Amino acid sequence: MTIAAPEHLREQPGKQHVRRRELAAFLRSRRERVTPEQVGLPRGPRRRTPGLRREEVAQLSAVGVTWYTWIEQARATHVSAQVLDAVARALLMDPTERAHLFALAGTADPRTEAECTVAARSALKVVERLAPYPATLQNARYDILAANHPFAQVFGDPAELPRADRNCLWLLTTSERWKRDFLDRDEMLRDLIAKYRAGMAEHVAEPVWKEQLDRLLAVSEEFRALWERHEVAQMSPHVKRYLHPRVGLIRLEHRNMWLAPQAPAQRLVVYVPADEDSEERLERLAELPGE
Repeated sequence: MTIAAPEHLREQPGKQHVRRRELAAFLRSRRERVTPEQVGLPRGPRRRTPGLRREEVAQLSAVGVTWYTWIEQARATHVSAQVLDAVARALLMDPTERAHLFALAGTADPRTEAECTVAARSALKVVERLAPYPATLQNARYDILAANHPFAQVFGDPAELPRADRNCLWLLTTSERWKRDFLDRDEMLRDLIAKYRAGMAEHVAEPVWKEQLDRLLAVSEEFRALWERHEVAQMSPHVKRYLHPRVGLIRLEHRNMWLAPQAPAQRLVVYVPADEDSEERLERLAELPGE
């Protein structure tokens, strides 16, 4: 028995057709841009097509000529990730073009390295300028790409950790410091797992998301139990209570600002004092030596 998805979760036929037409037009534009010489093919004296012919793209990507023609004619209802990957390579697409290709096809990119994990210099400047407020730059998986000095003072310096451990969900699950000093840690972990599950729905086929999930499932019985609840949640502002060993209780409001809504999605996360006492304690922490 097949159960249809709810109406609000199904893409309407009209939208699917528009998406297929955009995909077809994008592929034609990329094909016409690549010269035979760039991909090691002879030009020949009678070539009239700008760029590559359809059959040449099909040959280079090991895709059937008829199937590739259907894609460019907006007749293919679903194009697999393997075909998209092969075509993207054949047409020498850069990371931005590749991401656009997969977005138009409505298919997850299987390449682990597809998502950029490097922070832009301008974003790093914004993170630093937010001092004395703790701030980080994160991606959709809660990896910490950059953190300012106040964040390191309050929560610990991510730069001292292995790259794979620079992740808020990993730290909230495994870090003894975070378990000890976040007064609402158990509630926070449940909420963050629910947000991760909701976010993963759009990336369920991507290896980097699955690898991180498998790592957490392997290391924590607590995480496994919470994951099995299948709870989902959206991002929303909330207050975190943190008991710092040197300045005492700090109440911080958690704020997110997306710098890029699509892949590679990154967001600025700022921890703003929720009251005057917390503001004063952050300022005092900034003045303390040895932090």
